[in-house]
Amino acid sequence: MRDWGRAKGDLGVRLQLPGPASRRGAMGRITEDLIRRNAEHNDCIIFSLEELSLHQQEIERLEHIDKWCRDLKILYLQNNLIGKIENVSKLKKLEYLNLALNNIEKIENLEGCEGLTKLDLTVNFIGELSSIKTLQPNIHLKELFLMGNPCADFDGYRQFVVATLQQLKWLDGKEIERSERIQALQNFPVIEQQIREQEKAYCLRRAKDKEEALKNLPEEDKNEAEGRSYEGQSPFSVESKDHVQALEVQEGECNQKKFKDSEDDFEFWNKPSLFTPESRLETLRHMEKQRKDQEKLSEKKKKVKPPRILITKDGKALNVNDPKLDFSLKDDEKHNQFILDLAVYRYMDTSLIDVDVQPMYVRVMVKGKPFQLVLPAEVKPDSSSAKRSQTTGHLVICMPKVDGIITGWRPTSKSGKSTVDSRREPTNQRSKQIEKLEVDPSKRSIPDVANIVQEKKHRLQRVRAEPKIIPSEENPDFEDNPEVPPLI
Repeated sequence: MRDWGRAKGDLGVRLQLPGPASRRGAMGRITEDLIRRNAEHNDCIIFSLEELSLHQQEIERLEHIDKWCRDLKILYLQNNLIGKIENVSKLKKLEYLNLALNNIEKIENLEGCEGLTKLDLTVNFIGELSSIKTLQPNIHLKELFLMGNPCADFDGYRQFVVATLQQLKWLDGKEIERSERIQALQNFPVIEQQIREQEKAYCLRRAKDKEEALKNLPEEDKNEAEGRSYEGQSPFSVESKDHVQALEVQEGECNQKKFKDSEDDFEFWNKPSLFTPESRLETLRHMEKQRKDQEKLSEKKKKVKPPRILITKDGKALNVNDPKLDFSLKDDEKHNQFILDLAVYRYMDTSLIDVDVQPMYVRVMVKGKPFQLVLPAEVKPDSSSAKRSQTTGHLVICMPKVDGIITGWRPTSKSGKSTVDSRREPTNQRSKQIEKLEVDPSKRSIPDVANIVQEKKHRLQRVRAEPKIIPSEENPDFEDNPEVPPLI
């Protein structure tokens, strides 16, 4: 016997619940995309899928599974809004079917599931207990869960199920003993009559509940007035007073609507109601309406956002970095061009990037957010190029400068550059030339050995220092100054 609890736990680890946005995309329907997203453990291949979990998907109808997933053995559909068991009779290999916490009122269309061994129908709205007779052809059915259903409150409920489905081994998590089955078979005629009477009473109450639910159901206005979308100014204009006033009016309307919605929401959740399929559907509709209203409010907030000023009235371009991207601007003097390196997100699609090069500025739209940079000199837009790095994803824009006309932060001209170069050229030529000492040809290149000694003497006489005259105290002109240090 298979360990269902462990299988369920493993499936819970492997599969992830989609978020509310993905659930709203296909609310109430089983689509191929929904099945593939929940088949990651099988490489998103659905025809050979053996385990599938579609719980908490707000599914209202069972469809397509018997055609797309014929090899299913385990199927989790708990906590949805399914009102009828259908389109599963072709799943011959199905062993475990979980339909807990749904809106099912009758057991049907399971005769074709020949391999079914476990069926979970906990907390549904099954009131026709006699419908379990449709499970008699499922000879391999060993476990059945019916707790939390209206039929589970009938007198003789357990004995009726034990006597009707003799192949069962467990009912509501409790093992069926042999003595219990013998006693249930003995009392079956009396118990069956009691069950039928209770079923009729339940069906009458259920019909009244349906009528009341239909009466209390509010009619939705199909011709819902569409709010006017704000027509903003161009991104190159300055914010006006009319725009500010429109913002204040829309904010006041939003606050009033929020207050009204909060009152309606409080009234809805505090209103007493019966636990019926209609009340579950009503709750779902209310929550869906809240989500849509929230989305509309967020869209309005986005629409009333003031326009971004990129160019002033005077025609002066501004530096803007709404995407908050790192960037660097290099002046490539060798190729006479500017190179802008913009750190665009690595895995972002290039189709979301729009580049506009103007003579004095460059603008890049990244997912609708502007990046604008004023250039220090005039460039050629027609000769500019933009490329993306395959390793980093950065956007590199090369913008050649305009020849001869350069304006901006660093005003330099070609003539000035040429004068500087002309000054540098002679110095470079001098450094390249090798300096050599010239010898006077009139003088002898070979020294005269005979005059060496005489020259030495002569030099010694010239170098000899004259003796210093130290004044003595006997000298009449001598004056002893105590502040002057003595001579050594």
